[in-house]
Amino acid sequence: MRLHLCAVGRLRAGPERALVDEYLARLERTGRPLGLGPATEHEVEDRKGGGMAAEAALLSRAIPEGAALCVLDERGKTLSSPEFAQALAQWRDAGRQDAALVIGGADGVDPGLRARADLVLSFGRMVWPHMLVRVMAAEQLYRAATILAGGPYHRL
Repeated sequence: MRLHLCAVGRLRAGPERALVDEYLARLERTGRPLGLGPATEHEVEDRKGGGMAAEAALLSRAIPEGAALCVLDERGKTLSSPEFAQALAQWRDAGRQDAALVIGGADGVDPGLRARADLVLSFGRMVWPHMLVRVMAAEQLYRAATILAGGPYHRL
């Protein structure tokens, strides 16, 4: 199952970019034998100032047709890492070809796009900057692959 990290905004060179690149490279090595990956980033920017609705339109174009959709939002479910790994495995095992994790802009994700999600996921009740959410999402994708592989990275 191909993985897509769809985010509003560009992640410039720096520590966050290095971390995302590192976790996605680890995911590539660990996830491919499990049928997870490759992971691709899709960055969108609303240059016309259309707000959440315009961002949702750009994000929707980045999400592959038929993809399992996971929207990251502070109002979503809080899952453990093993539970998130199970969600990915269930989508994969159900024959989904793609899964997209969506990270909104400063105002979050448009309610219409959020309503389409298979899973609305929260990294806690706190609000995080989107660049850190992207790092955490990349890390959780890698962690999910290690959990499904039975590897030592995640200790229960």
